[in-house]
Amino acid sequence: MLTVVANLKGGTGKSTVAFNLALWLLAKGRRVQAVDLDPQRTLVDVLEVRAEEGYLPALAWSTDPEDALQRRGNDEHCLVDVGPSAMDVLMRMVEQADRVLIPVPPSQADVWSTHRFVREIQERRGARTGDDAGIEVFINRADTHQFVRETEETAEALRQIEGIRFLRPRLKQRTAFRRSFSEGLAVNELEPAGKAAEELDRLARAIFGEQV
Repeated sequence: MLTVVANLKGGTGKSTVAFNLALWLLAKGRRVQAVDLDPQRTLVDVLEVRAEEGYLPALAWSTDPEDALQRRGNDEHCLVDVGPSAMDVLMRMVEQADRVLIPVPPSQADVWSTHRFVREIQERRGARTGDDAGIEVFINRADTHQFVRETEETAEALRQIEGIRFLRPRLKQRTAFRRSFSEGLAVNELEPAGKAAEELDRLARAIFGEQV
């Protein structure tokens, strides 16, 4: 199962999302490979920290796109982190992916960018729609304050995009995501009973469903 975590904008948290989802799957006993195709190599950096600290379970990783493509359609999960600074590779990955997962921070600029990205994916992948399209969108870095309306406004705008599956679970802007990432840990390892771990679990179950 090839899952590409991508966005046309930088700063959307895709490396943190890919890292946490990969380790969530690993904790469920699934075979997982992480592939970092972003020239910034943020995912590689955090995995090297994890290896240096000796944290288990160890997560296999690569920077070779062929490692990702050979896992397409099989029962081994491969999570790819790729961004717009490697556009040719990005588009190759979204064309081949079983699933394109798009994290969207709550802002109008990110909504516009997501619209453009979805259209580009659809043009390259054909006329599949909805749950069959393999394009899943969720809100990342959501506001934690209930009176801030931007997150709900973003959610409403994303629901209007045709041909995608909008995931209701969201990850909020929490210190635990930044802190755990810097230490080479997933949030469910750093704070198993914390709110960030609960949010990750809800999101992962919405994405992977019966596959776990």
